[in-house]
Amino acid sequence: MDLSDKRVLVVGSGISGIGATEALSKAGACPILYDENEKLTLKEVEAKLSSACKKEVIIGTLPDEIRQSIELVVLSPGVPVDTEFVEGFRKRGIKIWGEIELAYALGKGKVAAITGTNGKTTTTSLVGEIMRTCYESVYVVGNIGNPYTMTALESKEDTVTVAEISSFQLETIESFHPNVSAILNITPDHLNRHHTMENYIAAKENIALNQTKEDVCVLNYENEYTRAFGERCPAKVIFFSSRRKLKDGLYLDGEDIYQARRGESTKLMNIHEMNLVGLCNVENVMAAIAIAQSMGVPTDKILETVRAFKAVEHRIEFVATKGGVDYYNDSKGTNPDAAIQGIKAMNKPTVLIGGGYDKQSEYDEWIEAFDGKVKCFVLIGQTKDKIAECARKHGVENIVLADSFEEACDICVRNAQPGDAVLLSPACASWGMFENYEVRGKKFKEFVYHLEES
Repeated sequence: MDLSDKRVLVVGSGISGIGATEALSKAGACPILYDENEKLTLKEVEAKLSSACKKEVIIGTLPDEIRQSIELVVLSPGVPVDTEFVEGFRKRGIKIWGEIELAYALGKGKVAAITGTNGKTTTTSLVGEIMRTCYESVYVVGNIGNPYTMTALESKEDTVTVAEISSFQLETIESFHPNVSAILNITPDHLNRHHTMENYIAAKENIALNQTKEDVCVLNYENEYTRAFGERCPAKVIFFSSRRKLKDGLYLDGEDIYQARRGESTKLMNIHEMNLVGLCNVENVMAAIAIAQSMGVPTDKILETVRAFKAVEHRIEFVATKGGVDYYNDSKGTNPDAAIQGIKAMNKPTVLIGGGYDKQSEYDEWIEAFDGKVKCFVLIGQTKDKIAECARKHGVENIVLADSFEEACDICVRNAQPGDAVLLSPACASWGMFENYEVRGKKFKEFVYHLEES
């Protein structure tokens, strides 16, 4: 689509909306940045945009004459696609794009796209580091915090873009076509937005919508949804497995990662050569190896980078040892399945902070994964009573409800003994208490850093 002089409505003034507005302006379009939140002011929204950006900003109600003039709508990920507002444009035949679709239309070069309920950020960050060993022009973008639109116009034919893509961003895919895609896993999440598991799965599978057998899709063999998708995926499938040997693909056998091709296996590395902890990170590493190999990076360069790579902030991140207690920040554990990986990574008695915003999740499997490790369960936020009820049903008794995050941290210090771990792994989003999981994680780390050593 030629965007020159087109009137494009960008909905949402967060980081994605700002990136889309800037990119549209540079591409010669006429972007109109719109946010219905009347608490915002024109001044604070315009302050986020560069002085060179040619745009119009509208807050509150969108005038009908503006609505009727729109030729394309670009939605920020946080804007549901099934609202009456969006549906009105769709009924008029106006294209509804997301930031990812816009960026792909403007960008050049090769794309590796990664999605999944959990593990996206670690895998995307690792793949980005690997790509930099082989390519001069590499951008790591998407749900990881760097808008794809901010770099799309800077990309060249030899650029490699590594994109972390959420289900929200995949709902509006039209022509997006990565050379290599990956679905790390699919477990229930964001059902308050997608309404059904089927809708959520379909959104994730959109990552391979436009791929062909000349492309590659990396899938988790041990996830029922991704294994089933492998049978109908339009791309060439490479599986990875943490539980069984594969004839083709990457797999974990004991403490070693192997690669199999036509039944012939080669040992790649021992998991203790990695700085990352937990089975979830072994899976992330196997996926990263498969993605990087499919993008043409030599295996020796890949393994060298894997060995040097450190944990992504807020994902089972070791913070410090204070008073003989190890503190771990897993604030990115925003759903039960992610939090399961967090508690599984602990190998000592653990004081656990859980709870937060209610995304209509169920917590039984998370509680069952405690496996006797959780000596004190500290709960916060909107879901604390719901989780406490679930925990008691599964025989967990040492539960403490806290009225604030600070109180929860203090309770952890009082209950942890030398040799224990304190783990922030909430199984819930941070909204309502914090702007995002990063702010929650940084708050936890600040608390830990200020603790006395003894």
